[in-house]
Amino acid sequence: MTRRRLFWVFGPVLVLVVLGVASFRIRPVESFNAYTELRLVLSGAETHTLTVSGYRVHYYALGPASGPPVVLVHGLGGRSEDWRNLAPYLVRAGYRVYLPDLVGYGQSERPMGFSYSIPDEARFVVAFFDALGLERADLGGWSMGGWIVQRVALDHPGRVRKLMLFDSAGLMAKPRWDTALFTPKSASELAELDVLLMPHPPAVPDFIARDVLRVSAQNAWIIHRALASMLAGHDVTDNLLPQLRMPVLLVWGESDQIMPLSQGETMHRLIPQSQLAVIPGCGHLAPSMCATQIGPKVVAFLR
Repeated sequence: MTRRRLFWVFGPVLVLVVLGVASFRIRPVESFNAYTELRLVLSGAETHTLTVSGYRVHYYALGPASGPPVVLVHGLGGRSEDWRNLAPYLVRAGYRVYLPDLVGYGQSERPMGFSYSIPDEARFVVAFFDALGLERADLGGWSMGGWIVQRVALDHPGRVRKLMLFDSAGLMAKPRWDTALFTPKSASELAELDVLLMPHPPAVPDFIARDVLRVSAQNAWIIHRALASMLAGHDVTDNLLPQLRMPVLLVWGESDQIMPLSQGETMHRLIPQSQLAVIPGCGHLAPSMCATQIGPKVVAFLR
């Protein structure tokens, strides 16, 4: 094959590789998000946008359309793709899994006039059920998402068959860590946050840390508004959890520093019919980083 022909065959591929590397160096967060979105779509996930309560929101749907519905709600600063490692276990078990981006997060709209409070995000989840025609579903939430789904289950118990809370917030407990770290302003603060989130965080290259800080600054106003609402303590569920009647699974990373295991144990005591699954060696990111341990437990609970 001549050099000219080699160029026309492999030249475009080389250009794409160079552009991809350059893009990753300049905007690694966007590149990673694009990769996770592509990974979900290639695994069979459907990506959709619809209007819920007047807001444009994004969600994924995975698994057989006729399967029992499961809705999973991400946490503060999170996105629907955060469930990418756990969702396949439910899909393989035959469930229809819905992963919404809450109002203000992921690919959903970020309205200035929204409160980003637990009650308003819970009302969004109920409206999401309505928009999809879901009369009843299994419902799970992670961290702040766990607090949100508690409110849904308490306010609309007939619509939740089984409830799953992963390293969930919701109790009246003052954080032992600096909540300002959720919107880090320096590489050192980002490193502190990583230590809180996972037991053995990897080293983050400088160019990635800079881009994470850039994205954090863009979305900080949403995180601040949500945190202010949660820390006010008006919506805590300590006195309400004993009212839950559906089966409840509590999944907790044993080494979680954001929501310590003691909070999971308190929730377990407050909900007599609950099960508590403690995941050794895992922190607050257990549903993502420890999905191989959690997936079978979730499927067994739902069945």
